[in-house]
Amino acid sequence: MRAFMRLAALMLPIFLVWPAASETYPSRTVRLIVPFGAGGPADVYARVLAQHLSEETKQSFIVEDRPGAGSVIGTDTVAKAAPDGYTLLVMSNTHTTNESLLPNKPYQLMRDFVPVATINYSDLLMVVHPTVPAKTVKEFIELAKKDPGKLNYASSGPGTPYHMAGELFKAVTQTDIVHVPHKASGDARNSVISGTVQMMFDAVTTMSALAKGGQVRALGTTGLTRSELTPDLPTIAETVPGYEATIWLGVMAPKGTPKDVIAFLNSSINKVLTNPEVKATWLKQGAIPLVKTPEEFDAYLRKDIEKWANVVKVSGVTIQ
Repeated sequence: MRAFMRLAALMLPIFLVWPAASETYPSRTVRLIVPFGAGGPADVYARVLAQHLSEETKQSFIVEDRPGAGSVIGTDTVAKAAPDGYTLLVMSNTHTTNESLLPNKPYQLMRDFVPVATINYSDLLMVVHPTVPAKTVKEFIELAKKDPGKLNYASSGPGTPYHMAGELFKAVTQTDIVHVPHKASGDARNSVISGTVQMMFDAVTTMSALAKGGQVRALGTTGLTRSELTPDLPTIAETVPGYEATIWLGVMAPKGTPKDVIAFLNSSINKVLTNPEVKATWLKQGAIPLVKTPEEFDAYLRKDIEKWANVVKVSGVTIQ
């Protein structure tokens, strides 16, 4: 009996330490690694999260932009980080596309990371230069089928949501449209405005003002429902049933991160997403808060990986 009591006394601190350690998270600075350039959607919305999470937890959440190699450099940094909740990845559907486009990258998304929380999603706007003789999505498809390979579309680079939106459009409409990649979305946008390239899928928040000003002609949005920024403009899905190509953002952590830390982060991030002030500001920008549990996010990721793998297979698109 005495031996048992001594053993129990020795084990008691072990049972007390884990909850105490869990309750103190975060006890130091948390890094949000953004594997994209400064000023882009991931960077902008990561900073909103960091500000609110810092205020709520009384610990610093900081954003570090580590772009390069199609998001691989920054993402690999997080994959190799300690799984303790202090280094997190701010990711997008570029990552789910890269699972098929970049099979030889040093990590695998669903093997080396665990889902934490989703952030938001935004629709894209399909636009053409005013000289293009098509005023609707249907007319554009007819024009593309009449002259295969004659029409072209711009993107901010291979594997980006703008590029894959075009590849998905080609696949589901069975049209031959030439992809013209650019170094940045601004360059692609300028090519369409000048008429050098005829069509583009661009962020609705950026392109809607140019469409209203007559610099481009908007044909449709890429969400399943009409955008609040352009309520009179039909979705592409109204002409091409099932078509959807949005930009979405989320947060993941290195595999092995404690489940209670994941739960804490998910709850804290979702609290930011449901903040009335944050929601109102984002909606004005065309960004819709996306609230999911880690389990729901896991299913969402797997479905998106499968979706873009099919598009990559059908289109034959590759990254050199």
